[in-house]
Amino acid sequence: MWNRRQGRLRPVGCGVEELRCRRREREAALRKARREQQLVSKRLLRDDAPEETEGEYVALILGEAEIQQFLRLAQRGPEEKERERALVSLHRGLQHPETQQTFIRLEGSMRTLVGLLTSNQALLQLEAARCLHELSHSEQSAVAEACLPATSYLLTYISGHSSDLIELCLYTLGNLIVESEAVRRQLLPQGIIPALAACIQSPHLTVLEALGYALSQLLQAKEAPEKIIPSSSPGSFVLGSTLPQHMLRLLQPGPKLNPGVAVEFAWCLHYIICSQVNNALLITHGALSTLGLLLLDLAGAVQRSEDVGLELLVCPVIRCLSNLLTEEEVETLGEQMQLRDERVVAALFILLQFFLQKQPSLLPEGLWLLNNLTANSPSFCTSLLSLDLIEPLLQLLPVSNVVSMLVLTVLCNIAEKGPAYCQHLWPGPLLVSLLEMLAFSDAEVVGQSLELLQLLFLYQPEAVQAFLQQSGLQALERHEEEAQLQDRVHALQQTALHR
Repeated sequence: MWNRRQGRLRPVGCGVEELRCRRREREAALRKARREQQLVSKRLLRDDAPEETEGEYVALILGEAEIQQFLRLAQRGPEEKERERALVSLHRGLQHPETQQTFIRLEGSMRTLVGLLTSNQALLQLEAARCLHELSHSEQSAVAEACLPATSYLLTYISGHSSDLIELCLYTLGNLIVESEAVRRQLLPQGIIPALAACIQSPHLTVLEALGYALSQLLQAKEAPEKIIPSSSPGSFVLGSTLPQHMLRLLQPGPKLNPGVAVEFAWCLHYIICSQVNNALLITHGALSTLGLLLLDLAGAVQRSEDVGLELLVCPVIRCLSNLLTEEEVETLGEQMQLRDERVVAALFILLQFFLQKQPSLLPEGLWLLNNLTANSPSFCTSLLSLDLIEPLLQLLPVSNVVSMLVLTVLCNIAEKGPAYCQHLWPGPLLVSLLEMLAFSDAEVVGQSLELLQLLFLYQPEAVQAFLQQSGLQALERHEEEAQLQDRVHALQQTALHR
């Protein structure tokens, strides 16, 4: 992703191309680390009755005899209310791991529960689904895998008419998907992807949020790039279905955007992009422009102080944009943001200030996006300079070593664009900040500072004299014996002394 422009530079010290190569290697390692961060988890959907919330209800551990009795009553009870109460009692008992273990050991218990799931009585069917949901949430893999006989029915019912049942089935499937490859091997030929593609058109927000959860669990599977995501077979894989277009539709900013739904599908998009199966397809579907507009919308929410829970959505959105910008197709398809550069940069800095105040852990995510925006784009670098954002950027340097590295990398992106860009960086507070960075003990931060100084010396001769006048050589001397920095320190010393 780094700009390979051939500049006519004097062969003094460390060359620009060598600096770029080093930064490309570091960037690849950082990108790989971000791609490997996953959010595998299970969710429990409980809608307890009012009397349970008033402290009158305590779930009891059930033995074999009690489980058998409740199943028998649920099957053959003389009245529908009695049958329903039996399943409610079983559902409550299954909240205990001990009851779950007893249930799966009991011969015929799962077969009976699946039979009740297929009941034509809606309330009975819903309680049976709740029992399965409790089992799917178990931390014991054997308990969750015991639910395998129910998967085909769960898939069938997500195409039904009851939004409550559909939501419950989707969360149950999501819990089962994460449990083991055996579960996923069964669900794929049963048609989970076409079923999800049909369900994503539901008008119910609770259903869409549950679908996003189930899909995100599926996309995080280790076999997803080969067996779940590919676009080679229409309908059978995620990229071959209509799911990506609908996901992007649900991420479009506007009055219909639902934060809960958007968070789920932003993470889904993130996992697809990280698989690197066919990101060109997402780009042609307008992923960059949709995400860019959503970024502007999120920055607007911060300005309006509507930032409750904002970090839940902004993190996957920024990651998606960052990773898409590293694709070669971005340049070849002319998709480097179908937005004015200044709007995107201004929005990102609004979010960076928000992160600094309320969510510092997200600062590296925002700076990573800024790095990828400026690496190949002189226009984004120009926007940073024209909006006077260099000083606010420098103010982030003391936050942490990771933040310092990313800030310095962005400044290198600007400096490597040539003399005209370095003239805007100099004079100003940059030299003082770099001298402070040279006092750091972190070798990577110092190394990145040296690279930025090297670029400034190459393109802005006045910088050398200012560096010498402010005791720059003495600042370099403290790093002369560090093996990781020796060559770069020596090269910079030679450049400074022979200009």
